[in-house]
Amino acid sequence: MARPPRFDSDRLLDAAVRLAATAGPGGVTMTAVAREAGAPSGSLYHRFPGRTALLAELWLRTVERFQDGFRRYLSDQPLATADAARAAGRAAARHVVAWSRAHPDQAALLGYGPDDFDRAHWSEEHRLRADRGNAQVFAEVGALAERLGAHGAEATERLTLALIDLPLSVVRRHLRGSGALPGYAESLVEDCAAALLATVSERR
Repeated sequence: MARPPRFDSDRLLDAAVRLAATAGPGGVTMTAVAREAGAPSGSLYHRFPGRTALLAELWLRTVERFQDGFRRYLSDQPLATADAARAAGRAAARHVVAWSRAHPDQAALLGYGPDDFDRAHWSEEHRLRADRGNAQVFAEVGALAERLGAHGAEATERLTLALIDLPLSVVRRHLRGSGALPGYAESLVEDCAAALLATVSERR
């Protein structure tokens, strides 16, 4: 039986995450990642043809892990009633903070955007992966809006603010400041989400 590769893609990307969390996307170079992982440069180039591909995979793996967990709170919850939909929305908002608490280095990457990871030069495959993931998230948010009987751009903005933007802003402020999330962060974003979700229902 063949032995698993010593330096697989995940191990190399884990090293890239550590670099990006401390030095930002600019600190993620092929040489730096190989050094951080303790891997020969050839192992890195075997997995990623160049820095742009490395940055694309680093961003996409991080965002996809975050999105998969976030979407489960919406897609796996029964949304048969408006109350159930609001409960699912509050849980999704809490998840943003809970996931970030469990994965602070990866959460630090979400403080940037795909453009910081050289999206302009990504391959078409990488761009399609990013667009597909974003579309799936907004489809779930749209289903929540439908259950709440809310339609239009304003309703979508309120839901996006409640479930994504506001929780991420709390995470970013604390991770960039003290480096740690306070114990009440999940409850805080849930309370804010509850208030915004209530206004979504009122404005349907």
